[in-house]
Amino acid sequence: MTDAEIDEAVARDQDAARLDIDWSGAEVVVPAAKQVISIRLDRDVVEYFKRTGRGYQTKINAVLRSYVQHEKHRAKG
Repeated sequence: MTDAEIDEAVARDQDAARLDIDWSGAEVVVPAAKQVISIRLDRDVVEYFKRTGRGYQTKINAVLRSYVQHEKHRAKG
C-alpha cells in the first residue's frame, strides 16, 4: 500500500488510533520509590500470587493499597 492508501484506510477505520499525538506538553512522572521490607505471609497466599506470573509483588501491593483506600474511605464516612 502507498502512504496515501494507508492514510485513507486509517481515516475510514473508526477504531484507528490517532497517529499525530502532540506530546509537547507531556510530563515524565517518576513513581515514588518503594520501601523495601521483610514481611511474613502465609505460604498459600504467596504461591497464589506467584502463579499469576511476573509482577506478583506489584499485585500484592495493589491489593494492600486497595484495602488501605477502602479503610480510609470507610473512616471518613
